Order: sequence, then structure tokens, then C-alpha cells
Amino acid sequence: MLITIEKAKELVRKYLKDRNNQIHSRESEVVLRAVAQELGENEETWAMAGLLHDLDWELTSDNFKEHGIKTITLLQNEGCEVSEEIKQAIASHNEKYTAVKRQAKLDYALSAGESITGLIYAYALMRPEKLAGMKANSLNKKLKDKSFAQNVSRELIADIEKAGLEKSKFFEIAIQAMQSIAPEIGF
Repeated sequence: MLITIEKAKELVRKYLKDRNNQIHSRESEVVLRAVAQELGENEETWAMAGLLHDLDWELTSDNFKEHGIKTITLLQNEGCEVSEEIKQAIASHNEKYTAVKRQAKLDYALSAGESITGLIYAYALMRPEKLAGMKANSLNKKLKDKSFAQNVSRELIADIEKAGLEKSKFFEIAIQAMQSIAPEIGF
């Protein structure tokens, strides 16, 4: 059966017990949906890739070579079908370890989108107004500060341009997307 967003959310709750991991998946979903809308791509496909990309995280966090690959197996075991485009994006978002190369717009957008959520979240935690009023230029300053949110890959965020989107516009879109679910993610 072709997976629905509702079923994907159910699987996220089943396989990701840590609330922060669930939040990250949701943030990635809304950011990828917004990027798809901006680029005229399939919003459901891109949102699904964002939502499911870390489904196996709690099972593979000690073995990065399986991270992303195991998600495809989990989906098959659950009787859920996703497109080859989604499988490719999920497997390639961890290219450094899986050796599955990013090639398509979605591949680059997923890697950039799931990375930007960490930067935005970290920045929101330190701001009194959290996500409210956050600006792209301020976020870009944080991006340039290598000591801030050190685990966030600046290279992957920059790859958004390979998906056809300018970085400053990407920041605006990602901030707005996360603002749209602020109460749901604790802001």
C-alpha cells in the first residue's frame, strides 16, 4: 500500500520514541513541504521524505552505515510503499556513510532541510521570543559562527543551491515553516 502522511506519522511515533526525534521529523516535513511549494515540486512527496528520513535513527545511531538504508527496510516490513525518489533521498541524506550519492533536487533539499532545522531550533532556544520575529539575516550570522550549533553541517545547508534555491530565500522559507508549527514543537 502506498503510504499516507497519517501512516507515516504513526510510524514516526512507533519507531522514534524520543520526543526530540519526533519533533525533528515534523520540522523536516514542514520545511520540505514549503521548499517544494517554492520550487514547484510535489509537496506530498517532499514532505513525506522529510517526515520519514530519520525513521531508523534510534535503531542505527550507533551504526551510521545503516542510517537511511534501514528506513527503507522498515517501510517494506510495515507493508508501506514509497516512491524511488523518496527512497533515494532518504538513503542519500546520509551520503557520507551510506555511499548513496545525492543527485536529484529532492536529495539536496532533504539534506539541507533537515540540517537547517537544527540551526533554527538551536537559535530559537537562545532567543527570548523563540521563533517569533526570527529573521533570515540573523540566522545567517549564526550559520557563519562555527562555534554555534557545531553539529549542524554548514556544507549540507549550502547544498540547497544545488536544489535550485538561493540560501537566503531558503532561510526565510524554513523559518516560516517552523513558525507555522511553533506550539507543536514547543515554541
